[in-house]
Amino acid sequence: MPELPEVQALVDFLGGRTVGRVVTDVELGSIAVLKTFDPPPDALVGSPIDAVSRHGKFVDLDVDGTHLIFHLARAGWLRWYDVVPATRVRPGKSPIALRLRLDDESGFDLTEAGTKKGLAAYIVREPAEVKGIATLGPDPMADNFSLEDFAAILQGRRTQVKGLLRDQSVLAGVGNAYSDEVLHAAQLSPFALAASLTSEQVAGLYEALRTTLTAAVMAAEGKPAAQLKDAKRAGMNVHGRTGQTCPVCGDVVSEVSFADSSLQYCPTCQTGGKPLADRRMSRLLR
Repeated sequence: MPELPEVQALVDFLGGRTVGRVVTDVELGSIAVLKTFDPPPDALVGSPIDAVSRHGKFVDLDVDGTHLIFHLARAGWLRWYDVVPATRVRPGKSPIALRLRLDDESGFDLTEAGTKKGLAAYIVREPAEVKGIATLGPDPMADNFSLEDFAAILQGRRTQVKGLLRDQSVLAGVGNAYSDEVLHAAQLSPFALAASLTSEQVAGLYEALRTTLTAAVMAAEGKPAAQLKDAKRAGMNVHGRTGQTCPVCGDVVSEVSFADSSLQYCPTCQTGGKPLADRRMSRLLR
């Protein structure tokens, strides 16, 4: 799933290629992908793209005051074309959910693999009309997001810090992968309770959050959309590296599996050498 660094890279990539261009067509390959009906897709046609921005994991194309917003979810992605294929998208006949054409013949497809569909697109007059945007927490990369702000979020929450970092209503843009990486950098167990963290641990987690995301954004900067997934995987220390060597201490990266996801961590770096029990099998060890 694309998270804040990859989404920011997509925004930068699209901004450099679409701003000033005029939308000539919007084709739907999946009726279900479009979650709004007013304005219709035709409302974008004939108008210029004024800006591309990010709200958490949402990409926002401002098309002369009307916004095309999309969320790539777990298996969605963007395929860019310098010259879009002339063949029109046929609904239900391919992984293409939406195709946008521009006046210089460039454009992009939004695609989604697999059977569990989560890719979503919205055409709205204001970004806040999208519920997922209206309920977002603060952006951890914002210049005005301070340690004091972060500490206030954690204070009194009897919630595991892993889940808190992933909660989009608490922090915008961090998902499963980067929450693993942030916690590894902060040397914290994913199951530590937010309210139990010391002031030093809170400060360390804040620093790890900012530096991990900043490094990932810098690593993704300038890369075309097709290379972002590989760049993300290459930058991971623990996420997706079960059974491999921790680059910090040399221990073996471990995993905890859930019904529809998993997390990875280093026992030596994060849990004092103690393994965390698989939630499906027994109670979690803290």
